[in-house]
Amino acid sequence: MERRNITDSPMEIYVHIPFCIKKCDYCDFLSGPSGPKEQADYVDALLEEINAAEEGKGRSVSSVFIGGGTPSVLDERFIGEILNHIRRKFQIADHAEITIEVNPGTADRNKLQAYRTYGINRLSIGLQSPDDRELKILGRIHNYEQFLETYRSAREAGFDNINIDLMSAIPDQTYEGWIHNLRTVAGLDPEHISAYSLIIEEGTPFASRTLNLPDEDAEYNMYEATAQILREYGFEQYEISNYAKKGRECRHNVGYWIRQDYLGFGLGASSLYGKERFANTQDMKKYLENSRTPEKIREKEPPLTREDEMAEFMFLGLRMTRGISKAEFERQFGSEIDAIYGDVLRKYKSMGLLLEENGRIFLSREGIHVSNSVMADFLP
Repeated sequence: MERRNITDSPMEIYVHIPFCIKKCDYCDFLSGPSGPKEQADYVDALLEEINAAEEGKGRSVSSVFIGGGTPSVLDERFIGEILNHIRRKFQIADHAEITIEVNPGTADRNKLQAYRTYGINRLSIGLQSPDDRELKILGRIHNYEQFLETYRSAREAGFDNINIDLMSAIPDQTYEGWIHNLRTVAGLDPEHISAYSLIIEEGTPFASRTLNLPDEDAEYNMYEATAQILREYGFEQYEISNYAKKGRECRHNVGYWIRQDYLGFGLGASSLYGKERFANTQDMKKYLENSRTPEKIREKEPPLTREDEMAEFMFLGLRMTRGISKAEFERQFGSEIDAIYGDVLRKYKSMGLLLEENGRIFLSREGIHVSNSVMADFLP
């Protein structure tokens, strides 16, 4: 069995900005409104946490992702300070992918141009729908015209790698409406589209309402049409919910799915480092008071066992349409995959939910629709 020397492999960095203008009616993310003082205090604490981190010394950083919340609600100088601190602390690779999430209405041309000067080279814009009626249903603060203004300004600022988020199965949405949304957004020629289905989460305003949601058949047809239609525009599906032009896959997210080490900074941010998984506290007061001492804000899980790591290799890797490599499994864990998961693999191959080709195992189209059930069978 090959033991991984983590200092020889690249790592990733995630930065969480837990602020937004208004929490959307479907959102259960760790986020909420804030004022200038709250934002400044948070950034100060975030910089202290970054400076105090002991992990990552001597390692190349292949990607940085600034997510939220809505990071673009912050004054752009804060984003510059965060990236400057990361560069001073870590070895950012020359061609690292550096992404920031942006919502329409929160980033004008000057802010986007500032992002470029800070070295940000990828934007992820939270559109969700080009239909103003659907945006209102979701509780979004913007309309489609405001999105177009943000998108055009991003192109003018020099961004040539842009993702657009789209949501299906919105209340009152029809199959035909979803197809129209897909073609409208694909026609703008972004490099990447994340297309995911609305999930009603407990504790959100949506959970307490009676909603007219598409039925299972309609949702199934929406999902199947997504890959077919986006292929017409040059997008290939590379993960359950993600589609990209050639070579424009989100490298940061692929890193998660292949279990690349990453450090998360900020309120509630998660990390994987070696055999350790840990997450920062979700208590803002505790985070602000203790961020300079990372051990005081981290909530650690038990160290990952070999069985845990093998299970993660399977259920994370199977999110990608290319699936997992049998040879890579054996290289990492010193056992043939069939010796560990033979019964599970045979079960789902016989059902037509898993396929094998050229030494790789991956979900079939039908398997994708029941992926949660399939992946659960790999858990220890």
